[in-house]
Amino acid sequence: MKENAAVSPYEFDEPIDIAWCPGCGNFAITKALKLALVELGIRRENLVMVSGIGQAAKSPHYINASFFNGLHGRSLPAATAVKASNPGLTVIAESGDGCTYGEGGGHFLPTVRRNPDITNLVHDNRVYGLTKGQASPTAPRGFRTPVQVAGVYLEPFNPIAVSIALNASFVARAYSGDVEKTKEIMKKAISHRGYALIDILQPCVSFNKVNTYQWYKEHTYYLGDEYDPRDREAALWASFETEKLPLGIIYTNNDNPVFEDAFPLYKENKKPLYERTRDPGILRAFLKSKV
Repeated sequence: MKENAAVSPYEFDEPIDIAWCPGCGNFAITKALKLALVELGIRRENLVMVSGIGQAAKSPHYINASFFNGLHGRSLPAATAVKASNPGLTVIAESGDGCTYGEGGGHFLPTVRRNPDITNLVHDNRVYGLTKGQASPTAPRGFRTPVQVAGVYLEPFNPIAVSIALNASFVARAYSGDVEKTKEIMKKAISHRGYALIDILQPCVSFNKVNTYQWYKEHTYYLGDEYDPRDREAALWASFETEKLPLGIIYTNNDNPVFEDAFPLYKENKKPLYERTRDPGILRAFLKSKV
């Protein structure tokens, strides 16, 4: 299959300006996602991308499908609302580590617990690239930036361990330098029913001179066939590895109820909200009952 033909349903007819630096890991993540969507046979009209603010949050701008670009850190509640309004859509929330784990940290935790049927792609480059490289929540201790001149002193946020501790239904880590395997992980995440997190390690060639492509080659490895992602204890152990970071599906379970299934509006009527006929009489009767 020719590369251009493979991603054409999500390519714009005319070239558009790309705001990312040459060599940015965002390019490979976008390429992997387009390939995954095509190979899964997801139609453009059935896909909604949701993002917040940041360089990674621009990703939906470069995919020819519906998208909602909202406030910093607010992609997950918006994505949950889109899915709740129309469960037939494929909904993907995509932003960076700062947007998702920093400003959006207060939304990240309840989304994991709520378990909506959405996919969450997090570009994790350990810096705020849009604002010139301040440390993000995943930056390691001692990491120096123009703002943290003495080095970061905080314990880095571990999204993999936190998600497993909350018994998320799908937790994975990918590396943008490997498009083929990132694409395969994305396909499994999108196909998974329930909240699916992929923390995607991604070099920032402008503002992170430590975690380079070469650094990730030397400090990552793929989990083998013997690894069982249903083993929660093993997953927790894997999440705490730091010398070499494991890649692949780290934890998954199908026991958690999906948010939309428990949504009262869909218990007796599966029709999406936008297809239902509005009946003001029902609202009047409800309000009257409360008087």
